Amino acid sequence: MTARLVLVGCGHMGYAMLAGWVGSGRIAAGDIVVVEPNDAFRDRAAALGCITASGADGLPADIAPEIVAIAVKPQAIRDVLADYARFGNGATTFVSIAAGTSVATFESLLGENTPVIRCMPNIPAAIGKGMMVVYANAHVGAEARRFVADLLTASGEVASIDDEKLMDAVTAVSGSGPGYVFHFIEALTAAARTAGLPAETAARLAVQTVYGAAVMAAESGEEPGVLRQQVTSYKGTTAAALDVLMGEERLTRLLTEAVEAARKRSIELGS
Repeated sequence: MTARLVLVGCGHMGYAMLAGWVGSGRIAAGDIVVVEPNDAFRDRAAALGCITASGADGLPADIAPEIVAIAVKPQAIRDVLADYARFGNGATTFVSIAAGTSVATFESLLGENTPVIRCMPNIPAAIGKGMMVVYANAHVGAEARRFVADLLTASGEVASIDDEKLMDAVTAVSGSGPGYVFHFIEALTAAARTAGLPAETAARLAVQTVYGAAVMAAESGEEPGVLRQQVTSYKGTTAAALDVLMGEERLTRLLTEAVEAARKRSIELGS
């Protein structure tokens, strides 16, 4: 059987990336086999036109994929990889989006010569606005690197690192970061309601303000600190609010503590 890619796991992140790959036309749905035990998750992959299977035993014996993408929870990684050991130490490149799972784990279970690309995406990949960071071992060939990079750009921005130890920090910043931003929107909405705004208006103002500021930060070419200064009039309303957020580096300190907690948890998951 000919299949360029086998996707193992089609939960929230797996499906987000799959939808981006297929929707962008970077790979045909018929060239993808999705392995997913959950009926509802498997059905939505099938609705995109992908070939589906409920388990590894449903894969044809003669299948030889270019890529096997692993999108399962880190706690299940060892059990799952055992089912795909026949693709190890060969031409198949494994792409991992399992948080905290090292390349060494893949090599130990699949063979030390297995090409492995470790990727940390985030949930905005579902709308093509994700941030993907990759690390590849020495066995990944140039063609596989290009193919995977092309797939990932369908889901957003892609960056690479040369030191795998930094992946825990990546996980804590961009991987978990959308959760921090969603909570900030929650908090800003609550503050708006406390200030007297109706619930619907408060939510709309909070979401659009964060969205607009993020787009401006991404597209203006200015450093965020410069933009902050540009919108802060001397002794004005923004200055009064920033005195609260920046006093004693409150927000910076809180985010630093949050990122460090996430980084440590990523290390724990990996061990």
